[in-house]
Amino acid sequence: MTGFETAWARLTAAGAAAQGRRIAELFTSEPDRLSRLCVSAAGLDLDLSKQPWSLDDLKVCLDLARLGGVEAARERQFAGAVVNASEGRAALHMALRAPRGSDFRAQGEPVSAEIDAMRDRLAAFANAVRSGVLRGATGRPFRCVVHIGIGGSDFGPRLVWEALRPVAPAIDLRFAANVDPAEIALALAGLDPAETLVVVVSKTFTTQETMTNAAAARAWLRGALGQGGDAHLVAVSAAPDAAQAFGVPGAQVFGFRDWVGGRYSVWSAVGLSCAIGLGGEAFEALLAGAAAMDDHFRSAPLAGSAPVLLALAHMFNRNGMGRPVRAVTPYAQRLRLLANFLQQLEMESNGKRVGLDGQPVAHATAATVFGDAGTNVQHAFFQLMHQGTDIIPVDIIAVRHAREGDPVAQTILLANAVAQAEALMVGRAEREVRAELATKGLTPADIDVQAPQRTFPGDRPSAFILIDQLTPERLGALLALYEHKTFVEGVLWGINSFDQWGVELGKSLAARVLGELQGGPAGAHDPSTARLIDQLKAQP
Repeated sequence: MTGFETAWARLTAAGAAAQGRRIAELFTSEPDRLSRLCVSAAGLDLDLSKQPWSLDDLKVCLDLARLGGVEAARERQFAGAVVNASEGRAALHMALRAPRGSDFRAQGEPVSAEIDAMRDRLAAFANAVRSGVLRGATGRPFRCVVHIGIGGSDFGPRLVWEALRPVAPAIDLRFAANVDPAEIALALAGLDPAETLVVVVSKTFTTQETMTNAAAARAWLRGALGQGGDAHLVAVSAAPDAAQAFGVPGAQVFGFRDWVGGRYSVWSAVGLSCAIGLGGEAFEALLAGAAAMDDHFRSAPLAGSAPVLLALAHMFNRNGMGRPVRAVTPYAQRLRLLANFLQQLEMESNGKRVGLDGQPVAHATAATVFGDAGTNVQHAFFQLMHQGTDIIPVDIIAVRHAREGDPVAQTILLANAVAQAEALMVGRAEREVRAELATKGLTPADIDVQAPQRTFPGDRPSAFILIDQLTPERLGALLALYEHKTFVEGVLWGINSFDQWGVELGKSLAARVLGELQGGPAGAHDPSTARLIDQLKAQP
């Protein structure tokens, strides 16, 4: 057995031992628990003390990270080596947000000067739209941007806009991702084509959902403005020729390289819509915040690295204690889309059953992620979190200072965030419930029925991330924290976090079914699928 395999066996044993103790008791037996399990990085404060691991378990996890080669893998990624082995690519999204004048290289090729030039061009275009220097076909300034993309071309920009948008934006930003025609119809509803800019984001400019929506938007523009409507089209793509063939003016095509993965692409020209809506300075601040987390991840020792510790805490729950689901609850309405973003980041990156060597993986990989904004979730799935039959770890994110609104309401929000983390861990014993019900005059028989239902078992783990204020810098740091955390997990599971072959089969079968629904010859299908196709073809 190798040292790495031994470390995995020790993690499994530590997880089994942790099943027999309570988290709250560790604060008494480990007086330095808080100092060891709380870390600050790039303006974020991370508290992992309410996780089920002991400090001895932490040592086991850190040994796993060392023996698993996290430090060496980290250096390979930052050096621009091939880390996406199945596609022969680097994964160098950190270069997109590095300080100007950096010297990042993708497989030995210098890329930083090219990135700096693109950032300058992006900022100039965004500011020209915002200032009214760049106008539409009729000479009127743009008042709205419709961003069309899907997957990584949508989740990141949509989250950034939702998190940072002004209450009354000078330029509104709308999104269309789903091929369901309702989404593009809703995105365009009430807009004036003469004042609308359409940004189409597709690496290949062939993505079915994106190009269907783009064609609908182009028809809407041309219907009102004629061929002049094409001047309202902007493309972000690695296939500029295809974008221009679609009708996008060459000066309004922005590119990015193939080492920019979709779910890591908001830092590239994919974020153009956000730069227009928020302003070039805000977008640059977003990049700077992510770069600060990059610096922390690259330089901090494993025991003091926020991404590494967060990854190990999640893995201790997933692999040590057999918990396949995790919730993410930002106590910030502006971050309500964070769980959606993380579903793609984590589940598409690490939802793999085969390792880099082509063999089945030896350990469970990505957890299922779900969530929404607090306090809303307290009236939804937190019942299950507190008293359900499964223990579901949760990441709680809170913002100390609100950007707008009543400070009293913000204090109420924070009180709920802190209280939920405490309640999940400490619970409420049945004896306390029985004593309280007795003081209310309930009969012993009623108490016997009600007390178990009002008991909270507790010992439900949480990670708590506190942000001072939801600025572009802090948002960039938060997203980069989860990016690096996902990378660390992939390294230790022995999988490629940068490909996504799992999305391909459904796409190819959908193309075949589409041909049949449009009158093509019937194909070979299972009986249920064939029946569904026949039903749909029979509809008037």
